Amino acid sequence: MSGVPYLDLSDPALDVTSAGVHSARENSWYAETPYGWAVLRYDQGTAILKDRRFQQGNARWPAQNGIHDGPWAQWWQETLLSLEGDDHLRLRRLLGPAFRSRAIETMRPQFQQLANELIDAFAPRGRVEFVGEFAEPYASRILCLLLGLPDAQWPQVAHWADDLGKSFGVNVREDLPRIETALEGLTGYIEEVVADRQARPRNDLVTTLLAAHESDDALTRRELSVALVFLAFAGMETTRNQLGLALQTFLAHPDQWALLADRPELGGRAVEEVMRVNPTVTWVTREALEDVELDGLRVPRGGIVQVLSHAIGTDPRAMGDRAAFDITVDDRPLHSGFGGGVHHCIGHFVARTDMSVALPLLARRMPQLEADGPGQWLPVSGNTGPVRFPLRFTVSD
Repeated sequence: MSGVPYLDLSDPALDVTSAGVHSARENSWYAETPYGWAVLRYDQGTAILKDRRFQQGNARWPAQNGIHDGPWAQWWQETLLSLEGDDHLRLRRLLGPAFRSRAIETMRPQFQQLANELIDAFAPRGRVEFVGEFAEPYASRILCLLLGLPDAQWPQVAHWADDLGKSFGVNVREDLPRIETALEGLTGYIEEVVADRQARPRNDLVTTLLAAHESDDALTRRELSVALVFLAFAGMETTRNQLGLALQTFLAHPDQWALLADRPELGGRAVEEVMRVNPTVTWVTREALEDVELDGLRVPRGGIVQVLSHAIGTDPRAMGDRAAFDITVDDRPLHSGFGGGVHHCIGHFVARTDMSVALPLLARRMPQLEADGPGQWLPVSGNTGPVRFPLRFTVSD
């Protein structure tokens, strides 16, 4: 194909949700990038996520950024995100019972109580720094609840998770010292928790996973530690970011915010719509296991493709004349915010439940929502979201 567009995904200034990316999508279903090819259209993107000729490409991320050894590079290769084949399937089978929808759904009242507690603290003044006062404590305290960690430890867990979350950023090489310090701290803390649950089992996720650790074909102690550390940082960071991006989206659609306040049963649809049009995971990586021919593009064995989540989620070819943000639409094509195929996010029930609880409560108690300054934002590539997000709203009776 002639005139294939180029997108510099390594540039922190590139906004992967921009009009320039949309224009590239109109010219071609893919673009060239420093990290292989970027997929811009829904049909090709979803096909690649399901195609067994590709595997998750994240294992190559450290090397792509010039990081070839050290504790973070080793840990990264052992996470569920990077493993493939029998190793991936075995870990997913052993970890899966802790994340079943019925187990998570029983925690909905606790999520509601926590959300209201946090909103109570700022609702009377009609202003909030949303990340620090709601999104971060909500995501981190839910994580502590799931893992059975002391609630008072959430600020330290959040700090480690925030620094470890820079693993997904385009500045990962510069951030490596902070990342490895956080990895050491969080790993040490998780090891203490595991030792405690071995001595004093509880009704929590760690104890559930320890049962898998002690069964036939068991999780090794290292596998258990790696899995829990990955859960701790990925679960906190992505939920915190996605909640901030949700409110950013609703600021541009105040009618939808008012509708959500009136119809809290739309909370689940709101989560799906936000993740379709404004996902925190802005691209999903795949690596070709063999030479692959796709609609005129030849991807050689070992070639990397990045499926751009926003671009495919807003592709008018798939969404038609209802591509605009609308929480009442219940028959959308499936978005890629949780990945796809065998690497579909194992914790998606947690994220879907806690956000579907939080968003209607926020909408009801924060009417006439407006930005209260520009805030501070991560680059709109890699994993994105707000660092600071000041908001104001009408104080309700």
